[in-house]
Amino acid sequence: MSVYPKLMAARLALQNTALTKSGHNKFAGYKYFELGDFIPAIQKIFNDLGLCGVISYTADIATLSIIDMEDNSKIEITSPMSTAALKGCHEVQNLGAVQTYIRRYLWVTAMEIVEHDAIDSSPGADVEVAVKAIQSATDLDSLKAHFSSAVKLFKGDTEAFAKVNAAKDARKAELLSTASE
Repeated sequence: MSVYPKLMAARLALQNTALTKSGHNKFAGYKYFELGDFIPAIQKIFNDLGLCGVISYTADIATLSIIDMEDNSKIEITSPMSTAALKGCHEVQNLGAVQTYIRRYLWVTAMEIVEHDAIDSSPGADVEVAVKAIQSATDLDSLKAHFSSAVKLFKGDTEAFAKVNAAKDARKAELLSTASE
């Protein structure tokens, strides 16, 4: 088997792994995945499938090479390099910050890790908005659609899931009681 079907198998295996966002942007009020949230799971999956991921940098490009250790086939994911200017940091610390971010983005791209950026980056996009959408459902089909969206949005967040699930159950009961009248 070449690298492509193995990478797809690795993506599916990771998708079935419960990942938790440990990074927290307190200013904007959202959580995000840090490298430590998914790299251990990816390394185990890659080892089991006979894959190896290697990151390299040039002045302009960062590359994640995913290599099949059986037949040496590979796929490369690339990203342009960037810069950072963190306050109170030395040049090498800024370089480290850039490399850490680039590594994260390379792995997120390679493994198709979904982070709901448009929603996460908006302060106020939270569980209460999802609950209100569920409560506003006018029929069972729209209830199902709102609930499915909320489940995807809060995947891995048991507290948020409990709130949207309770809202779904309450709205479903209301819709069914009005339909039977």
